[in-house]
Amino acid sequence: MKQWQNFSKGFFKENAVFVMLLGMCPTLAVTNSAINGLGMGLATTFVLMMSNIVISLIKNLIPNKVRIPTFIVVIAAFVTVVDLVMAGYAPALHEQLGIFIPLIVVNCVVLGRAEAFASKNNVVSSFFDGLGMGLGFAMALTMLGAIREMLGNYSIFGWKFINHDGILVFILSPGAFIALGFLIAFVNKVTKKV
Repeated sequence: MKQWQNFSKGFFKENAVFVMLLGMCPTLAVTNSAINGLGMGLATTFVLMMSNIVISLIKNLIPNKVRIPTFIVVIAAFVTVVDLVMAGYAPALHEQLGIFIPLIVVNCVVLGRAEAFASKNNVVSSFFDGLGMGLGFAMALTMLGAIREMLGNYSIFGWKFINHDGILVFILSPGAFIALGFLIAFVNKVTKKV
């Protein structure tokens, strides 16, 4: 039951994008399409899960003075794995996401979960926390990307449903802020925070 709570809180209760407003750089930068949002979200989910597992395993071996640098090295190792695998097996997506893949290392969602949860809990709880927070992040990025793509290109996951140009502002940076603002308001309304 505790693992379910660790897993489910990442979707709405502690969602990094909609509630805690963390990870805004990749959220706003790469979500001009649903596939980019999904790709970045899944990459971050993998890094969150794996780094949470490793940090939970080695937490008692890390001296307090080098705790944060150690977390960053662990996270960087898994980001390197994601970067190389994506470059080899999904080069088009890798090119679209660009510099934002290596920047997962300093994403406050990943480092925050390592510090706040994985360094204080067991391996199983840390795995489910990483999985839930990562999938919640992926859901938020995919939703934002889908909305921007539908309004900006009249397409979803690359499939064009109206054969005209979309509303350009939603593909550009201001559209990210506008769409994110409306999504946050909607999530707050649904979860009765407004």
